[in-house]
Amino acid sequence: MEYEWDPKKAAANLAKHGVAFERVALFEWEDALIDEDLRYAYGERRFNAFGRIEGRLHTLVFTMRGRSVRMIGLRKANSREVRRYGKEKA
Repeated sequence: MEYEWDPKKAAANLAKHGVAFERVALFEWEDALIDEDLRYAYGERRFNAFGRIEGRLHTLVFTMRGRSVRMIGLRKANSREVRRYGKEKA
């Protein structure tokens, strides 16, 4: 899978969440839960994926640009997201 991102957004994400966008290479897509984010009119389809990176659940916000995953955000999942993931994967 190919990934792309804005370098300024990646730096802001690292400062805010402590997670580098490069870690997406370790994201376990095969067990991920993926939902479309319909809360706002973003001007493009936006998705939230909940999946593991080295055993820890993470939340990836992204959009598709052709065949590439355009990253918007990556962070450790919060407790609510961890519970939901556990329920849906049980």
